[in-house]
Amino acid sequence: VQLQASGGGLVQAGDSLRLSCAASGRTFSNYDMGWFRQAPGKERVFVAGVNWTGKSTYYADSVKGRFTISRDNAKNTVHLQMNSLRPEDTAVYYCAADRSNRMHSGGPPIIASWGQGTLVTVSS
Repeated sequence: VQLQASGGGLVQAGDSLRLSCAASGRTFSNYDMGWFRQAPGKERVFVAGVNWTGKSTYYADSVKGRFTISRDNAKNTVHLQMNSLRPEDTAVYYCAADRSNRMHSGGPPIIASWGQGTLVTVSS
């Protein structure tokens, strides 16, 4: 599966932003999908994951209650709704397909494919 992320931009603290990830290929619904982020000078870290039905999700503690992950299997897309953004949310955000299907429950994923990344910058 090939992934294309979009929706990043420059926003102010407290604003909202919605990221999208479009997948190509007929196997999209076979994978857990998720989002990771990488801040300048830091490692890439997990943000949120969702199972193939969209009904089971898991979030990093840093975004819980502010971010919502969702997917539309009919359109081969996954979204990350980000509310109440903070300067510390500034990062390049990557969508990912997980062949282990554990990302929705916090388990270690086996990434089958990465999107190219989209930059989110939150100013204070």
